[in-house]
Amino acid sequence: MRALIATAALGALLFATSAQAGRRDPLANPDFQVTYAGEDAQPAPPNGAIFQASTGYSALTNGGRAATVGDIITILLVERTQASKSNSANTGRSGSIGLAPPTTGIFNLFSPSDVAASGNQDFKGSGGAAQSNQLSGEITVTIARVYPNGTMLVRGQKQLTLNRGDEYVQISGLVRQGDISPDNRVLSTRVADARITYSGRGEIARASRQGWLQRFFSIISPF
Repeated sequence: MRALIATAALGALLFATSAQAGRRDPLANPDFQVTYAGEDAQPAPPNGAIFQASTGYSALTNGGRAATVGDIITILLVERTQASKSNSANTGRSGSIGLAPPTTGIFNLFSPSDVAASGNQDFKGSGGAAQSNQLSGEITVTIARVYPNGTMLVRGQKQLTLNRGDEYVQISGLVRQGDISPDNRVLSTRVADARITYSGRGEIARASRQGWLQRFFSIISPF
């Protein structure tokens, strides 16, 4: 018994150590790092013309709209999803069989109840699920790459340090130049291949998670 308790304690300690080691700074994710102007600029291949457009070029008709690597765009978070699902099933089956034995001969030993059988089967089942999520706010990102078709890869992150912990908002995706308003704003619903992450660390986040020992026993528990 003591050996079992010691083994469990050692496993829990190793589990907690690995979980602590695997925890890293969310702001260090390279997928959401800020891009500065000229940092990822790639000159366009020469096409024989006198004028050669590059990633630093913005047409006069663009006005003040962001269009080059390193420019700033504000994304309005208007995410709202709602899903529901339900199903039900109802089946039934019944059957009976009965034979009347002869009153004479060798089979007259059986009574009608000995050669009669009946049965029935019923099944009813139902299930349902519902989920809704909502995220609103603003986050300002930078253009990381401009593609030949005019779409732009944007990415950025925001850290809020509150008195009870830290909050992180991260986003990356593709934006069309035509979806950018004159004040350099775009809805998050207009971001293609969007990756939006909202997470936090601190007192509130720790209180909403299981303890490391409880998580360990939840993993090894067969129930």
